[in-house]
Amino acid sequence: MELNVDGRNIYAATGGRPFDATKPVVIFIHGAGQDHTNWQLPARWFAWHGHSVLAVDLPGHGRSEGPALRSVADMAAWVGLLMDAAGAERASLVGHSMGGAIAIEAAAALGERISRIALLGTALATPVNEALLTAARDAPEKAHQMITAWALGPAAKVGGNPVPGLWMQGGSMALLAGNRPGVLHAAFEACNNWKTGPEAARRIRCPTLVLIGANDAMTPPRIGQELARQIAGSREIIIPNCGHMMMAEAPDAVLDALIGFFAVAKAA
Repeated sequence: MELNVDGRNIYAATGGRPFDATKPVVIFIHGAGQDHTNWQLPARWFAWHGHSVLAVDLPGHGRSEGPALRSVADMAAWVGLLMDAAGAERASLVGHSMGGAIAIEAAAALGERISRIALLGTALATPVNEALLTAARDAPEKAHQMITAWALGPAAKVGGNPVPGLWMQGGSMALLAGNRPGVLHAAFEACNNWKTGPEAARRIRCPTLVLIGANDAMTPPRIGQELARQIAGSREIIIPNCGHMMMAEAPDAVLDALIGFFAVAKAA
């Protein structure tokens, strides 16, 4: 599905079902240098179980026109513009890594327009290693290697793909290689400059799930747990034997957690 958001063509996968803004809307937001394909399993499940889905490519990423947005606050404001373009008065947000930071800011800024948020591999601050930031600007392939090494947990590096015959490290490198020049560096700069996470987290009033990978080297469990403590009434789930790229490493566990969270929030 293509939408015109702030004058740019934006791509969003709908989980194999036509988008219908009268149904409960779920927006899936990927991390830096990623795209909508991270969300294939949960997007499809929710689309076929009573929701309307927008698994977006952020500006400049994937199939969406650029340029890339330069701050997390701008990306959060963009979520509101995306909802307007889709005709969605309210939506739930599911964000991973930088996408989780965007969800935090959007929930704080958009208030009652956000029904609930799920934060995967997310922190209150997202400082980027200086060597990685430099590599993203000057030597992207080196940056892709560094990201893949740090983001995947130990099991994912020894044939741990849940889909037989697929290579998780190779898939990560291929996805990152698809970035347009400058997009990964812009996203990492936005992450590095994000300083308002604690304040935004304290303003969140909607139901919140914090999903943590037990072996996440980029967002260690203590970081995710601190995030959960800062959001009133949030739920926390730790996925064992899983690194930062939990949607790829533990897709069934991630989906089960999301299904359970949405079911509890709906019942309430």
